Amino acid sequence: MSAQTILVVEDDREIRQLIADRLGREGYRVLTAEDGRAMARLVAREVPDLVLLDLMLPGEDGLSICRRLRAQGNVPILMVTAKADPVDRVVGLEIGADDYLVKPFDPRELLARVRALLRRASGLPTEPPRRRFAFAGLVVDLDQRQVATAAGERVPLTSAEFDLLACLVAHPRRVLSRDQLLDWTRGRMADPFDRTIDVTVSRLRRKLDLALPGTADAVTTVRNGGYLLSADVEPVR
Repeated sequence: MSAQTILVVEDDREIRQLIADRLGREGYRVLTAEDGRAMARLVAREVPDLVLLDLMLPGEDGLSICRRLRAQGNVPILMVTAKADPVDRVVGLEIGADDYLVKPFDPRELLARVRALLRRASGLPTEPPRRRFAFAGLVVDLDQRQVATAAGERVPLTSAEFDLLACLVAHPRRVLSRDQLLDWTRGRMADPFDRTIDVTVSRLRRKLDLALPGTADAVTTVRNGGYLLSADVEPVR
């Protein structure tokens, strides 16, 4: 069976090559283009099985290219961008993208999304996305909104505490400012002078430490920066 072809449209040469190398090691045939014109020349010769499309490109932007590709056919489109604004995600999906991935991303997540889109396009059963993650001996279930030790002991968190932990787990080893955490956990209800994030972090640490001594240290305060989860996060089957 011939290898499936993935077209990577990315203007950053280093990122383009990294993605191409990783997909190539997984057995995919990879084509690359630095902009919409180069992509058009490749697509004119053959239709790829999937297009991995950067949103911010020189000349014609990714949204315009996505709209044009969708008008031409049903090739799966995975949009990749450094813009994490939910509005960009909604617009991208509405004009025809099949999925959306924000940079920087874990290469394993990229592969999982590529495989899921290719399975969906081929009509094969798709696997549900992994929604359980482990760090420092704890397991966070985003669907059930539960946290437990590896031994199965539940950690009783409030909704606000769980939402905060979910944000940290989704962005491990990345400093998240108080404003970001407020926006993601409270949205329009957020007050720029609200200090509840600090209180919630304190309560979260205390409960984590009661459930599994030492885990509170994973939630680290960064002076004048915010907070980060300093532990490695791994998906759990």
